[in-house]
Amino acid sequence: MRIIPTNLPDVLLIEPEVFGDARGFFMESYNRRKLVELDPRLDVEFVQDNHSRSAQNVLRGLHYQIRHPQGKLVRVVVGEVYDVAVDLRRASPTFGQWTGQILSAENRRMMWVPPGFAHGYCVTSAVAEVLYKTTDYRHAEHERCLLWNDASLGIPWPLSAAPLLAAKDQAGLPLSQAETFTFP
Repeated sequence: MRIIPTNLPDVLLIEPEVFGDARGFFMESYNRRKLVELDPRLDVEFVQDNHSRSAQNVLRGLHYQIRHPQGKLVRVVVGEVYDVAVDLRRASPTFGQWTGQILSAENRRMMWVPPGFAHGYCVTSAVAEVLYKTTDYRHAEHERCLLWNDASLGIPWPLSAAPLLAAKDQAGLPLSQAETFTFP
């Protein structure tokens, strides 16, 4: 495994070691000990695994929980997505900044999105299946949504048509009105 930095120091790309031959491939998709050796910030406990399947141009996000914030380890097992994390920690030097990364079944990369970030993705392939581990459970009453197309963020989503959005994503708030985090 290796860590690839992003433009936001706390958001990390993780590239697993893949062993392949004529039969296919093998990889460790998660090894806590190896991750902690690479970066001590990855010494977290995951409590929930989520799996979603979406069609092309589905945009999910930008989601977060204002209480019970979740760290997420995100990977794609079918297709490709453009995965985005936005720093919502008011005390952070990167508050309001974002990073976007291509995650795919082909590149097998994972993205670590720490607590205090909004997270979302859009599907750039015909279909995509996304798996992610979370450091806290889902608490629907604390779920919030940052507006995916907030002009102050300027995220250039690579959509080939109008996004397919859930009602809660259509009703997201711009950063200037969103609840944010006070921890660094």
